[in-house]
Amino acid sequence: MSPRWLSRPRYFLRTAWSGLRESPVTGGISVVTIALCLLLVGSFALLVANMERILDRFGEEFRVSAYLEDNLTDADLARLRERVAAAPGVERVDLVTKEAALERFRASHIGRAALLDGMEDNPLPASLELVLAPEHRNADALERLAEAVDGFPGIAEFGYGADWVSGYHGAVALVRGVAMAIGAVLVLATLLIVTNTIRLAVYARRDEVSILRLVGGSRTFIAIPYLLEGAAQGLVGGLVGLALLFALFHLALPVFAGSLELLLGYVSPSFLEPRACAGLVAVGAGLGVLGSAAALGQGRLGE
Repeated sequence: MSPRWLSRPRYFLRTAWSGLRESPVTGGISVVTIALCLLLVGSFALLVANMERILDRFGEEFRVSAYLEDNLTDADLARLRERVAAAPGVERVDLVTKEAALERFRASHIGRAALLDGMEDNPLPASLELVLAPEHRNADALERLAEAVDGFPGIAEFGYGADWVSGYHGAVALVRGVAMAIGAVLVLATLLIVTNTIRLAVYARRDEVSILRLVGGSRTFIAIPYLLEGAAQGLVGGLVGLALLFALFHLALPVFAGSLELLLGYVSPSFLEPRACAGLVAVGAGLGVLGSAAALGQGRLGE
């Protein structure tokens, strides 16, 4: 590789750095704009990711409960268990006794031992827990299963929470759709602001651009430093937005823990995964590059 080509990357980086130092105000506006945009987009992404976690956990721990009548004999219970195990989609049937149900209630997040302290008898019923095959963990399969076991002697009630699952899945889809719509608007607004700020930088250095054009500089040669400036601004904006999101998440978590628990279920909220964090920062860099490219196209680079 010739020394000329070796010197070009140094020239591009030096020119881009010089441009950033000479226009701190416009660069700062771009960084702040991108950071605020990604903060809002990241907030929605964080909410959707945590809502999807509860659905994933629910699918992994999915159980259908058939609550039993009292005073069933061992023989009746054995026959009922065999019939339920033969129902479509049932992978395994586990017996939960009244005593085990009480222990679960006391140990669960929603359990309140004081509620049962004044009761002489255990009010919780025994049940059969049905573990379904993965391909049968959906609303249609649950409806078919409910119809199949409906009327079995010894079953007092059949609970599977299909309405809750469908409703929660719809809420996740709604939040995701709103996030995408708001994200698109924010991205367009950010691109407009970044484009205008970069265009101001191009205009301020129009004499330098004209000289480069006169000495034979190509459009690509002139544009690369500006694109690097935009990428740097976007990268910094992405990192700032991610840092703000991380700080707000940990500051707000103790305050809104109860509301988040109600919204997300009994799952501890967690921050975005490393891949999602990297993607958020990459989006910031991309916004900077796109804004610079749009500004250069509008500025025509001295032509």
